[in-house]
Amino acid sequence: MKSVSNITFIYKMTAAMLVLGATFAMALVLGAADISLRDVWLALSSSMTSDAADIIRDIRLPREVAAVFVGAGLAVAGAIMQGLTRNPLADPGLLGLTAGANAALALTLVFFPVAGFMGLMISCFIGAAAGAALVFGISSMKRGGFSPFRIVLAGAAITAFLQAAAEGLGLYFHISKDISMWTAGGMVGTSWSQLKVIIPFILIGIIVSTYFSRQLTILSLNEEVAIGLGQKTRMIKAILFVVIIFLVGASVALVGNMTFIGLMIPHIVRFLVGTDYRFILPMSAVVGASFMLIADTLGRTIHAPYETPVAAIVAMLGLPFFLFIVNKGGKAFS
Repeated sequence: MKSVSNITFIYKMTAAMLVLGATFAMALVLGAADISLRDVWLALSSSMTSDAADIIRDIRLPREVAAVFVGAGLAVAGAIMQGLTRNPLADPGLLGLTAGANAALALTLVFFPVAGFMGLMISCFIGAAAGAALVFGISSMKRGGFSPFRIVLAGAAITAFLQAAAEGLGLYFHISKDISMWTAGGMVGTSWSQLKVIIPFILIGIIVSTYFSRQLTILSLNEEVAIGLGQKTRMIKAILFVVIIFLVGASVALVGNMTFIGLMIPHIVRFLVGTDYRFILPMSAVVGASFMLIADTLGRTIHAPYETPVAAIVAMLGLPFFLFIVNKGGKAFS
């Protein structure tokens, strides 16, 4: 099993954290408004009031904190899914979770418009679970059980169906604009009150998954070996599946549809730290956070003062990566 030593991992994690800090600072500085590093420092270290300080504290800071936690959550969710299914193409967006969460969000906006942000997030949890259940249920109907490509095909079909259902609800009930604001994929308008709701769920999900990282490593290699070593595989799978729902549901409730992060980041991380999930999960969180910060910064600066949807930037990077992984049979970065 390819992996790295604990000391080497510490060096690589330290470098990844430094990159994350640099990208976070860059995200606070760059944008349509002219902000300097000095403005950022004064806004964060003092109570001074100015236009720049208000932009940093009320707009950019919550937005970039959201990018950190959403990127970390989706990357870790993707890594867990790839380990549980032993499927190199597994991704929350490709396997029906984000589409299910979006469809549930649309239903909530139609029938429970006063549900509030907590109600929307709970509906996203339920929708993510339902979307994944549909995908795995359909892909297991044929003799021979699961296969990576069968799961991806089922995921594509269910995702298309659920996205069409969400759009149909919006058109029929004349709330397409409201639904589009949630499902477009981005951190525009993120508030501190929303972050107080989603951050605990994502943090708990990452901590719990890290606790079970050793068991996940064995499961990712061979389930029979895991059973032989005395692991309660059904319980571990159930817990990790709940963790995935927490991570994806909270992320979708905040930023809407965001695919390919959970596919790309774990493959890149395995190239850096090997196949031990004790290293993969924390590194995925850091690299995913950095990636999301870069994508959001590009979205704000490419065509400033107008915004390019972050989901579009991620998709432009993710689709070629997906095709490359398919061409290499999932082993390009392993």
